[in-house]
Amino acid sequence: MTLEEDNLGQRLKRYANVSSALSGSAIRFFSERFLGISLDHNKEAFALTAALGNLRGPIMKIAQMLATIPNAVPPEYADEFLQLQSDAPSMGWHFVKRRMQAELGLEWQSKFQSFDQEASAAASLGQVHRAVTKEGQSVACKLQYPDMTSTVEADLKQLKIILSLYKATIGALDTNELMDEISDRLREELNYALEAKHIALYNEILSDIPQVHVPQVFPDLSTRRLLTMSWMDGKRLMDVIDSPQSYRDTLSQNLFKIWYTPFYHYGVIHGDPHLGNYTFHENGDINLLDYGCVRRFSGKFVEGVLMLYRAILLKDDNMAAEAYKIWGFQDLSKELREVLNLWAHMLYDPLIDDRIRPIQHDTTGVYGRETAGKIHGELRRLGGIKPPREFVFMDRAAVGVGSVFMRLNAQLNWHKLFEEIIENFESDALEKRQEAILDKVGLTPE
Repeated sequence: MTLEEDNLGQRLKRYANVSSALSGSAIRFFSERFLGISLDHNKEAFALTAALGNLRGPIMKIAQMLATIPNAVPPEYADEFLQLQSDAPSMGWHFVKRRMQAELGLEWQSKFQSFDQEASAAASLGQVHRAVTKEGQSVACKLQYPDMTSTVEADLKQLKIILSLYKATIGALDTNELMDEISDRLREELNYALEAKHIALYNEILSDIPQVHVPQVFPDLSTRRLLTMSWMDGKRLMDVIDSPQSYRDTLSQNLFKIWYTPFYHYGVIHGDPHLGNYTFHENGDINLLDYGCVRRFSGKFVEGVLMLYRAILLKDDNMAAEAYKIWGFQDLSKELREVLNLWAHMLYDPLIDDRIRPIQHDTTGVYGRETAGKIHGELRRLGGIKPPREFVFMDRAAVGVGSVFMRLNAQLNWHKLFEEIIENFESDALEKRQEAILDKVGLTPE
């Protein structure tokens, strides 16, 4: 392990910065729980979100993850955390040159015709520079910030404190599995060599869908902390939300297919549906970007997801009970199942409604505050629940891509689109396709 991979000094500094941002909220949480002091949670959530936004880095990505897990944090906090953006101040040219030298050697600039000094985009773990290769190809160089392993480990420790605090004061969820899942996925995002394989995986999976464009990787210009890909031009989401309805519907239909075909055909899902992770073409095609967070699932688990959909569609409680068991929920009482059914209805509502409609009728937020509050209260009353780790990114993906459909104000028959994707589903066939495609791109089964 190199100094850059785990710098104790950097980690301690990060502990201090994040702890200071969280300490005030922690004290006030305990005051409410054990001293009976009433809190204005809307105000507290706004203040904490502002503090996390100033910190930048992985802690912001963690907060966004928590916001999309039903009842992982109180609804007021989830609403605020969803507003966090991953844009971060970019490294200056002096630091960029040092980082590029560390990855490609002293003569790194000779490998390019040109390399933009200013970053095209800066996010929580790294930044992107546009460049041109010696062969004249326009590329995007995704360069990881220095000491990110230390920063991630520091922020994960703070996440454990946040979740422990929430469990002690409110107790709607046992968060141990969530902690493990978020930790594993966030550490994977630091490995750009793994992300390169994820890109190869999606190039294979989506090869039969012409409406999607996946970048190509340049291996000779890539390392574990530098990923060089083909540059793909396109408009950002906020540049197309005022486009004609037919165009926005076309984008949404293509995105729906792009997002869920990998899951129901191969057991693979893009686990980071951030608004900046896709751009759009004039003809409705979509560039799918950033493959750091990709999650794989067994055919049996995907079958359980479909079983829950059918249970909600048919109002079959016995089928729902079996589906929750396949998902990994253990020893659910009838009362707990009824609470989970409230969540499932929110998740599947547009898919069981066979008509043209928006993705969600309540446009005030991804989760209706009233329903989320009811679920939260019932889970507390019943002593809480321990969700399986697979729950994290399944729900995150649904919430994230759903928020894009909301912003586009898409009007589609989601039920019909979904039924087309899941037609002829067989878990054994999925397993075989997944095994073959993982072997082809050099990924090992989980």
